[in-house]
Amino acid sequence: MAKTHHAPRSHFSMKLFCGFTLLLTIAVAYYVYIPLPSTISEPWKLMLVGATFRSVTQVADIMQSIGLGHHIRIINYAVTNFESLIPVDFEGIQSHDTEFNRVPVRVYEPTEVKQDTLRTAVVFFHGGGWSIGAPKLGSYDLLCRKMAAELSAVVVTVDYRMAPDVRFPVQYEDCLQAVLHFLSPAVLTHYSVDPWRVAVCGDSAGGNLAAAVAQQIGKDNSTAGNVKLQVLMYPVLQAMDFNTASYQQNLNIPILYPHLMAHYWLEYLGADPNLIHSLLLNNHTAQDQIHADPHRTKLDWMTLLPKHMQKNYKPVLPVVGSPSILQEVPALLDVRAAPLLAEEAVLRTAPPAYIMTCEHDVLRDDGTMYGRRLQQAGVSVTLQHYEDGFHGCVSFAFWPLHFSVGMRAVGDYIAWLQEHL
Repeated sequence: MAKTHHAPRSHFSMKLFCGFTLLLTIAVAYYVYIPLPSTISEPWKLMLVGATFRSVTQVADIMQSIGLGHHIRIINYAVTNFESLIPVDFEGIQSHDTEFNRVPVRVYEPTEVKQDTLRTAVVFFHGGGWSIGAPKLGSYDLLCRKMAAELSAVVVTVDYRMAPDVRFPVQYEDCLQAVLHFLSPAVLTHYSVDPWRVAVCGDSAGGNLAAAVAQQIGKDNSTAGNVKLQVLMYPVLQAMDFNTASYQQNLNIPILYPHLMAHYWLEYLGADPNLIHSLLLNNHTAQDQIHADPHRTKLDWMTLLPKHMQKNYKPVLPVVGSPSILQEVPALLDVRAAPLLAEEAVLRTAPPAYIMTCEHDVLRDDGTMYGRRLQQAGVSVTLQHYEDGFHGCVSFAFWPLHFSVGMRAVGDYIAWLQEHL
């Protein structure tokens, strides 16, 4: 009886499998790999984070194009589901959800409270381009618990409404109203908080909101308490110049690219998303745009930045621009949206600041210029710069990512609050 030999076919199948695996590996590596500066913290880990975020964004764009929902809501769904996987196991802190002047908030307090002792407090605003974020889940929840524990403080995280459901100035107004409510004598007494030892804090778009709220409360100065300090982590503070030295330097660095920042601005301000290209060329603030003239010196980065940050980059200032942009979107120059554009008289009333910046971040110069302008106005400023930092690193200080620069950044700003609050 003849024997059947299957070895050649099995060998061919194995070669086919190996070939397919090799091609798939190359394709994945090609998609994930992007050249990054050697000075950036844990580059391969950041490549994976960047590739994941790009994938989610691309899928969301495709789903929106075929009518399955707004891409921001789809991204938020993915972010919320990821954050819900991060375990929150933090002893010694209790929390409860409530509302401050109809704005949802979560309040964190140490479980052990010293009797007859007034506590410090931090009001926190989360980042995410005024449109993305899960402040009560995962990394932000852990961050607020860590602040409450290490500072023995009351920490309030504000769950402000976001785009595309609402547009500017709603996010700003939600944050302002929540802080004003918290600073009322009855609420401060309820939480045993010293009215003169309250800080506002935020990262990225949350840093924008913290700076804007601090400015308004400083100008108003009519509350029983006040804001003693502001902590701004890689804040976004202006939409006039999308070609500062840091924008040009970090054109292709995850996770915040120039086109993405411009897109967030247009979402926040309720403007036509097709304006992205014009914004990236600075056509809205070209030399012939007289509405921008009063603000140009406020973000003259050739004057406000140290030489080592300017490097060899040059300003991008077209001679002729698009006059319709500032007419259609006047909020681009509204100081409530762009705190860097505030007058010096307003900056003088702002509280002392801790401003964190990262070398590998398009927003590096926003924070640096704001710190310099506050100093010129006589405000005490601590500028903490991370040469290996990148945008969003504070959110990656916890499991499952544990970026070393994120852990250092969190530890440093909490230590500053311990000393100054």
